[in-house]
Amino acid sequence: MIQAFSIALLMLLCIIMVPVTVLLAQALLAWRPVRSAAPVPGPRPSIAVLIPAHNEEGGLLATLSSLQPQLSAADRILVVADNCSDRTADVARQAGVQVIERSHAQLRGKGYALDFGVNALADAPPDVVVIVDADCIVGKGALARVATLAAHHGRPVQALYLMHAPAGSGPLKKIAEFAWLVKNKVRPLGWFRLGWPCQLMGTGMAFPWQTIRSANLATGHIVEDMKLGLDLALADTPPMFCPHALVYSHFPSSAEGVQSQRTRWEHGHLSVIASAAPAALLGAIRHRSASLFAFGLDLCVPPLALLVLLVCALTGLSLVLALAGGPVAPLLLGVLAGAALGVAILLSWWRHGRAVLSGKELALAVVYVLAKIPLYFRFLFRRQVSWVRSKRDSE
Repeated sequence: MIQAFSIALLMLLCIIMVPVTVLLAQALLAWRPVRSAAPVPGPRPSIAVLIPAHNEEGGLLATLSSLQPQLSAADRILVVADNCSDRTADVARQAGVQVIERSHAQLRGKGYALDFGVNALADAPPDVVVIVDADCIVGKGALARVATLAAHHGRPVQALYLMHAPAGSGPLKKIAEFAWLVKNKVRPLGWFRLGWPCQLMGTGMAFPWQTIRSANLATGHIVEDMKLGLDLALADTPPMFCPHALVYSHFPSSAEGVQSQRTRWEHGHLSVIASAAPAALLGAIRHRSASLFAFGLDLCVPPLALLVLLVCALTGLSLVLALAGGPVAPLLLGVLAGAALGVAILLSWWRHGRAVLSGKELALAVVYVLAKIPLYFRFLFRRQVSWVRSKRDSE
């Protein structure tokens, strides 16, 4: 009995070492500071900014205001007011941008809105489509940079997308901001240093017209961005990261908004890991593609809080096994996994996260991790499988 349990535990620890090793490698590769942006070769393409918007009257104007100074005479903005019951369409029209409205009782979700928008652009297609969420601010110069890179390389380009805690937030929201920074900056920056692709993040995404036109967008997938990135990687057009273009937003202030946002992101992420990551790795082996294999490995890294919980739980079980007279090999591997994960987190915090939270606040991460346990139990027993928009602070 003890021997069988020991073998099973050792196998689980070997599996968990994969995402831990990937995260540590990415943190080490991301240690070197980002160099100044070099000019992008080639002419600026024509750009259509596609903004899917569901009841976004409160934040849409700020998004448009960050975009409009960056437009050239050949560019345009198209807002898709999707199943709206507020003044989203009116706000967009008053700002002087093109608006189309969509309403469907059953087919709901961002993917359907994007498909509707791309079809509307087909009559006069741009060179590049840039997708921006209606609650995001686009940094100065980011629009031209991601679009020109996409046109030059013929691949999707993902801008650096950060989420900030609202002013006056407590340490737990700052820890959430740091976890987001690890996921959306440290990890893609590490792979970027090796020329490897990144995941799509839902906003700040630039696509050559033919790429987005042929993509399967009309889905109600809970994390449509991750699925789209995987589809494109499997089609030999993997997304590339652009750390010099910034798009940012803010976490909701309300507990309800934060909870719905986290549930959608993390349940969707775990579903993709379970259903699609093995296919990506097998496809990479079959096609002998190092970049696709790297993409699959990155896809296998679970949310940071869950990874910490898994390593701690498996190491704790290994300790119990060793104290009961079982082999110490699982315990040694568990300690190694914990040490590697701790180094990855500390490296990421020291280089990229100290402006977000202090060392004392980082020490409270154990509370943040424990608070996530109910969310992961819901994934096992009451999983969210459909797209649900997060509640905004203005509602």
